[in-house]
Amino acid sequence: MASGRKHNGWLKTLFGIRRRNAARTALVLDQRVDTNRRYNAISMHVAKFQIGQVVRHRMFPFRGVIFDVDPQFGNTAEWYESIPEEVRPRKDQPFYHLFAENDRTHYVAYVSEQNLLPDESETPLTHPDILEWFTLTGRGTYELKKGVAN
Repeated sequence: MASGRKHNGWLKTLFGIRRRNAARTALVLDQRVDTNRRYNAISMHVAKFQIGQVVRHRMFPFRGVIFDVDPQFGNTAEWYESIPEEVRPRKDQPFYHLFAENDRTHYVAYVSEQNLLPDESETPLTHPDILEWFTLTGRGTYELKKGVAN
């Protein structure tokens, strides 16, 4: 086994040179610092719904089970702009990935928290991907299977 000292010396030399060069180079900001913006901030949004919960859409006739949550909007600008402005949700809220279904089909939906309500019906969901991710409990809820990572 090779000695780590040889590599450590090489790394110290490499990073030591970088540090010295960085100290000599002036930092130039190309834009003003926005004092109202929190740089590198962790989202403080708290999700109202949880993975495995059955929800329904507030305006459209579909329901589904949540399989992932984004603390705030995490889809493309193109997707967001495709929503008519009068019903476009705010981006600064949790968004949920659902195994969704309606009377005609099954699909994956991406829905803002403001557009979801808890589903009180006891009708089981029939989306084909649900059984790969969840176990239906005796209480009628969906529990994420062990080893499934989203």
